[in-house]
Amino acid sequence: MLVERYRAIKIIGQGGFGRTFLAVDELKPSKPPCVIKQFLPQAQGTDTIQKAAELFAQEAMRLDELGKHSQIPELLAYLTQENRQYLVQEFIDGENLQTELEQKGKFNEEKIRDLLTDILNILQFVHSKGVIHRDIKPENIIRRKEDNKLVLVDFGAAKVAPNTRLSVTGTVIGSAEYTAPEQAIGKAQYASDLYSLGVTCIHLLTQVSPFELYDVSESDWVWRDFLLNNKVSDDLGQVLDKLIVQATKRRFQSVDEVFTALNIEENVVIPSPTPQSNYQPRKAPTINLVSSETRVDYTPLNNLLAAGEWKEADEITYNLMKKATNREKEGWIDYQSYKNFPREDLKIMDDLWGKYSNGKFGFSVQKKIWIEVGGTPGEYSEDVFERFGDRIGWRNSGQWLSYSDLTFNINAPEAHLPCGGGVWVLFSSLDYKP
Repeated sequence: MLVERYRAIKIIGQGGFGRTFLAVDELKPSKPPCVIKQFLPQAQGTDTIQKAAELFAQEAMRLDELGKHSQIPELLAYLTQENRQYLVQEFIDGENLQTELEQKGKFNEEKIRDLLTDILNILQFVHSKGVIHRDIKPENIIRRKEDNKLVLVDFGAAKVAPNTRLSVTGTVIGSAEYTAPEQAIGKAQYASDLYSLGVTCIHLLTQVSPFELYDVSESDWVWRDFLLNNKVSDDLGQVLDKLIVQATKRRFQSVDEVFTALNIEENVVIPSPTPQSNYQPRKAPTINLVSSETRVDYTPLNNLLAAGEWKEADEITYNLMKKATNREKEGWIDYQSYKNFPREDLKIMDDLWGKYSNGKFGFSVQKKIWIEVGGTPGEYSEDVFERFGDRIGWRNSGQWLSYSDLTFNINAPEAHLPCGGGVWVLFSSLDYKP
């Protein structure tokens, strides 16, 4: 029993540096399952154990820094008890792709395209936080039974990679079959994750070890020789070839480049109703920044959100709302204008806030939480509004915060932003359907 809360049920994994337990959270009424990782090194050598301990702590740190994403296990706790390190994570019910490959056989093109879409979405989020996973392989991708979505696990090898230090030599880590050449000499880059993803794909297409898919004498990949009645289109083949180019500069440099090559439009992230997570990516068309209804141009909001200028974006949201309701002269928006707010403009702003916050902010996520705390769309209740304020961080210790005391960064609570339009901006959006 950890911290009188997490009770281990059974061992579900064991290695040279620790054990993994299926557990339950005894403090929650539903006693949901979770996973306990225990650092328990069996290896010899002080340096080896010390490095393993650092990686164990690093996994907790990376998960905490990344925050919540529907396809990354949530960190629930990191603690020391009786001189042992423990990490508690969300339990992902499903099988990893290596097990799926062994049980169901080779992946076809459709499954590979779905895999790329899911994992690229996750990597876009991870890389935006300045983190390189460094160990992408079939064993670290789980297909969640609940919704068939892929979840990226095991961030023990992940490292922070500020742009100014990408070329600095670091620790060599990762699984050899899937490791990019530059990562193998301690110089991992964002493109290294893309390489590992590409190698994962050709392994799943062929069910052959990546070592055998590369002809060392010719310095070339020969994965097509092993397809055996598993047709891959030229378009997808070219994308896979560019993912696994040995020369880093000739490889895809970013997730966006791969999306473009695959003709996958940029993704907007919206809240997920599933209890396992807070956000769920969905494919969506490119956001039209000019409203055909009011002719208001939302490019300034887009640019501020893209730059992470959250407070300035919040302030300009209200200014654009005044413009959309023809209330610039008055300098404020009356109740009737909020009530009749142009839905196209509301959607543009909601899509932009959702896009750049990875689904954490926006009107639609505020509506979701309003309902979760007992509210009815379109109806005001003081009690519900107080619970709502407590939930999204607009209140503290029973008191409403002033605007200057709100949190204007990505670490703010879910649905904390936008808030600058006053409380009625919320109620103008409660019947909004994204």
